[in-house]
Amino acid sequence: MRFLTILFLATLGGMADAANIILQSTTSTANSDLYDHLLPKFEETSGIKVSVVAVGTGQAIRNAVNCDGDVLLVHARPAEEKFVADGGGVERFDVMYNDFVIVGPQADPAGIAGLDDVGAALKRIAEAEAIFASRGDDSGTHRKERMLWEMTGIDPVLASGLWYRETGSGMGATLNAGIGMGGYVMTDRATWITFGNTQDYRIHVEGDPLLFNQYGVMLINPEKCQNVRAEEGQALVDWLISEEGQDAIAAHRKGGQQLFFPNARAAKK
Repeated sequence: MRFLTILFLATLGGMADAANIILQSTTSTANSDLYDHLLPKFEETSGIKVSVVAVGTGQAIRNAVNCDGDVLLVHARPAEEKFVADGGGVERFDVMYNDFVIVGPQADPAGIAGLDDVGAALKRIAEAEAIFASRGDDSGTHRKERMLWEMTGIDPVLASGLWYRETGSGMGATLNAGIGMGGYVMTDRATWITFGNTQDYRIHVEGDPLLFNQYGVMLINPEKCQNVRAEEGQALVDWLISEEGQDAIAAHRKGGQQLFFPNARAAKK
């Protein structure tokens, strides 16, 4: 039986007991088996069990606003900072990062292979009217994608249902849909490395600093949400940004490739 219980429910009132906290988090961290690697180590150290709600960042933040959970770990820094500023979270900490990439079929109909300029790549995709599968779900990945399109001056939603296809789904489902349509997809690298249905797809665009993908962690504010298990939740936050937690994040690999890069210690300097 897998250690990690991944709950795809928006309302979880009353499910956790004194030794069980709820972490609202993203599909990318769950899809990459990060928590299966980390949480047994945390439980052994603390005696606290963690149940993970794996949804898009936007939904995870909404769940936290609704007091569904104890800790929030997502990847949309402006939204995270607003959540804390509005009183929803206690304090936000950088915890780790990776990057986004654009993957596509070997045929590469838009001719973007090898580009390290994501804006130029998106422009070529739009000009070629090549299929692009978007999560369309207000996740951290979707928010980053929308920001990148805005920088190009192109509104792909005007082509919704034509060459721009919004799945309203998580990263794995969007990759499956995009591959099924022969389209391009922007994905976090960790999900891509662990994805099992790559077929003839490959990474075409990578290396642009704009594709940087930062994750943050914070305790949901117990003054606003009386159900929050503040002591246990803060213990998880503190462990994730501690030397032990950061080393555990760095040690998580698939096929010899590191999936996430800890940077809590760098942020403290």
